[in-house]
Amino acid sequence: MIKLFETVRAKIESGARISDADALELFAAGDLLTIGELAAQANRRRNGDKVFFNVNRHINYTNLCVNRCTFCAFSKGVEDEGCYTLAINDILAKAAEASAAGATEIHMVGGLHPDLPFDFYLEMLASIKADNPKLHIKAFTAVEIDYFASLTEQPVEAVIEELKAAGLGSMPGGGAEIFAPRVRELICPEKISGARWLEVTEKVHRAGLKTNATMLFGHLENYADRVDHLSKLRQLQDKTGGFQAFIPLAFQPDNTRVPGAKGVGGVDALKTLAISRIYLDNFRHIKAYWVMLGLKIAQVALAFGVNDLDGTVVEEKIGHDAGADSPQALAKEQIVQQIRKAGKIPVERDTLYQELRSF
Repeated sequence: MIKLFETVRAKIESGARISDADALELFAAGDLLTIGELAAQANRRRNGDKVFFNVNRHINYTNLCVNRCTFCAFSKGVEDEGCYTLAINDILAKAAEASAAGATEIHMVGGLHPDLPFDFYLEMLASIKADNPKLHIKAFTAVEIDYFASLTEQPVEAVIEELKAAGLGSMPGGGAEIFAPRVRELICPEKISGARWLEVTEKVHRAGLKTNATMLFGHLENYADRVDHLSKLRQLQDKTGGFQAFIPLAFQPDNTRVPGAKGVGGVDALKTLAISRIYLDNFRHIKAYWVMLGLKIAQVALAFGVNDLDGTVVEEKIGHDAGADSPQALAKEQIVQQIRKAGKIPVERDTLYQELRSF
């Protein structure tokens, strides 16, 4: 292991790229603290001591979904108790609350609704933008974009242009789950393939929109599957440069239907975040999504190569339906305190990582 760490350290210091084999060995290694220190070194080269966050609000506009992925506790059918679809007036009320609270971003994703026409989504975007022109709308996953293309029988490129014209500013990067076909067949067989997710995302980048990228880990995948996922993201980033942040999402097993899913422990979460930082040399930002990690692990992650804590969130449903025990929201002051107590510099940003103020 000493030789592995020396090799990785030398590559970080020289700006060279670690290999898939290096990453796989790091996952198998037991020395968490050394891996964390290497990730911290890689992060310092990119971001110094700055840790970013934003003031945002999540709006999950519907939980009705034609797909019933086994890993998802959020989706409902029309016959299920608790199914809902927000009216546009209700969505506008939430957006107005966010704007009044100082939010700069609305984060919107939902299920693949069986009945809503594409015009609903265009009206939703345009109405939010008309009422709150300063709010950046980060919305929809590649899965949703593909679904809209199917609904309208249009090419993905045409769908993206219509959404942009209505007010879409960027995309959050969900729906990637894990790219490995073997695992994807077990946890989300109805969802588009990993290859299709990458294809749609590339088209989004070519259209001039930035996105994030995610990886759902801690279910049925193995370390090789994680490295394969990271490799495909790094390759696409080499081609487009359209990814802003990578967000490893810790699988929440409660209320899901994945037999034998293991969930995520703190050591595994920190190791995955750290290796992601080291491997994804062409991503500037690695985000600890405190909703799924919990506040304490997310704070510790700031010493393991992470430089973004997401935002205030408000009313997140997807992770909490699966058993996340984190708060539904954090005040800006709480996030600042979390970052400061980790010995870092809190920086409020907008969605596109323009720095708004330091604390």
